[in-house]
Amino acid sequence: MAENEKPGRFKQIRMVAQMVNRADRKALPLVFAAALGTLALCVVIGILWAPLWFMIPLGVMLAVIVGLIVFGQFAQRTQYKMLEGQIGAAYGVLDTMRGNWVITPAVAGNRNLDVVHRVVGRPGVILVSEGPASRVGSLLGAEKKKISRLAAGVTIYDVQVGDEEGQVPLSKLQSKLAKLPRNLSKAQVNDLNDRMRALPARPAAPGGPVPKGVRLPKGPKPPRR
Repeated sequence: MAENEKPGRFKQIRMVAQMVNRADRKALPLVFAAALGTLALCVVIGILWAPLWFMIPLGVMLAVIVGLIVFGQFAQRTQYKMLEGQIGAAYGVLDTMRGNWVITPAVAGNRNLDVVHRVVGRPGVILVSEGPASRVGSLLGAEKKKISRLAAGVTIYDVQVGDEEGQVPLSKLQSKLAKLPRNLSKAQVNDLNDRMRALPARPAAPGGPVPKGVRLPKGPKPPRR
């Protein structure tokens, strides 16, 4: 089984590398430069101060780690670019978040393919919209009013995803939610989720399903109290 898995992993890394290279020709050279620079630094330290026989293996390990970190950053940036502009892109990002989050996609929408996703977590209820600011305001307002009837006293946030002024870029969506204050305990979150289930279900998102198959790196873990 392990022998069959290894080629698949290498193939996946190669595919991601090709994707990153097409998006930015400077990305892979920078990855190798960061790795080689780390190795060179360790060799210099070994020549001047520490034992060389110790610093060379250490430098190789550190070079691999640094190279993977830099490569992961470029891969994440490229994947976000691939998602931008797709219907349901925000849900694709929300669905990879770490922590106790319950995401319900497309709880509201319109004929212009603007959608609102509902997120329930320690901060309370977060409504995440996709679409121009001039159109999603009414969707968010109507959804807030509907939720407030079932969640009296619970903080309701709204986050508009997009490139307009006042909106949150897709690449910063996870960090935006992770920085929200923790207003509820885990027990209160569970109770809130039970109340949210009483809301009428909405048909599938307009314009087709949310994007699937795009693997995004996990976002930052929310702070614990």
